[in-house]
Amino acid sequence: MNTAITMETHAENYLRERRRLGFGLRTPGYSILSFARYIDRLNLQEPLTVEMMAGWARQDQGHANNPSTWARRLKHLRSFCRYLQQFDPRTEIPDDGIFGRTGQRLTPHIYSEQEIIDLLAAAHHLTSFIPGLRGATYETLFGLIASTGLRISEALHLLDGDVDLKAGTLTIRQTKFAKSRCVPLHPSTVEALKQYRLLRNGIIEVTSDTPFFVGSRGRRLGQALNLRQVHRVFNSLRDQLGWVNRGAHQGPRIHDLRHTFVVRRLLLWQAQGLDVDQQMLALSTYVGHAMITNTYWYLTGIPELMTVAADKFEAFTQAAEVRHD
Repeated sequence: MNTAITMETHAENYLRERRRLGFGLRTPGYSILSFARYIDRLNLQEPLTVEMMAGWARQDQGHANNPSTWARRLKHLRSFCRYLQQFDPRTEIPDDGIFGRTGQRLTPHIYSEQEIIDLLAAAHHLTSFIPGLRGATYETLFGLIASTGLRISEALHLLDGDVDLKAGTLTIRQTKFAKSRCVPLHPSTVEALKQYRLLRNGIIEVTSDTPFFVGSRGRRLGQALNLRQVHRVFNSLRDQLGWVNRGAHQGPRIHDLRHTFVVRRLLLWQAQGLDVDQQMLALSTYVGHAMITNTYWYLTGIPELMTVAADKFEAFTQAAEVRHD
């Protein structure tokens, strides 16, 4: 490695190049810079080895004596190490065999239609100093996520100017993967958003830069909702409703409304006899997945869709047998 350039400088150059291409790299960026500073402190004059990387991975700030945590930290280094090979081809690249594979995606809670109805009804009855506003805000927020599959962060970042109810579309700006997209809305969703906007506009002064979903208490009136507070409200409603958890997480989550949207869409296409493969790209684009493989995961990661995957495999094997004959 060229000793005139510190590892931290290499890391900063790498992250700058990747972010210029549209990658956020927030968590991986922290890991890469941490690793680079660790190597600079060692003041080594030899190629990077997996052993050095493993030593850094074990020193996580949480002091977690957990190989899966170390494996996740190493995973963040792989692309960076490939980048470093242009300066020193002897740079090693860590693989899954060191601490084992990182944790697999956990099965989410897929909401029934009745659970979503009950959630929106419970949200509607939330009280506040301004009658109706708090309940309408959370009812509309959770309903929008359930009907569009938005991420909670995307819904909370919506500005009034992003919501075009005449065209029936949302503009989602600079999302998780630094991309923007246009989300068409069902007429029933347009009507719900219209009713919420009408109520909200009668209480606060609104410009195109006003958050679409606003707080209703004290100094938070008219301000963007706080993500932590939204989760607290949801968890309180969840406990009140007493749902039976059908996922592998500690309990049903707001994000599971997004998962439910995707699963319901796939099941609907299956019931309609449509070719799911032909619809996948459109669905992946609609929900803002970075890779279409993230959408295909639902076919094998969700019990409700395992039959779809099984049917596809059976059709494939039957076709292969016919060709063999």
